Amino acid sequence: QVQLVESGGGLVQDGGSLRLSCAASESISSFNVMDWHRQAPGKQRELVARVTGGGSINYADSAKGRFTISRDNAKNTVYLQMNSLKPEDTAVYYCHANSWDLVDYWGQGTQVTVSS
Repeated sequence: QVQLVESGGGLVQDGGSLRLSCAASESISSFNVMDWHRQAPGKQRELVARVTGGGSINYADSAKGRFTISRDNAKNTVYLQMNSLKPEDTAVYYCHANSWDLVDYWGQGTQVTVSS
């Protein structure tokens, strides 16, 4: 089946930056949406940023102005550039894709920790 592999997480100090990558095992044109979700300990998973096959982009209010989602079709990869990170951004970040035939795929997650 389709595999999504996240990378780029790690430990960063308050105000720092990270770039997450989500590499897909097949062309990302196969997906109507690709997005990033995160889940902090004790909290529900939430949508952070989304890009559709048509190129539209949406961000959670908490991410606007700080995070940027982008895609590189040639590399079958979606990125999440995270700037001005805050401790409240600490979470496991998951890549997700939904195919044109409405099948969902999830990556294994990558940990982002922002220290005070």
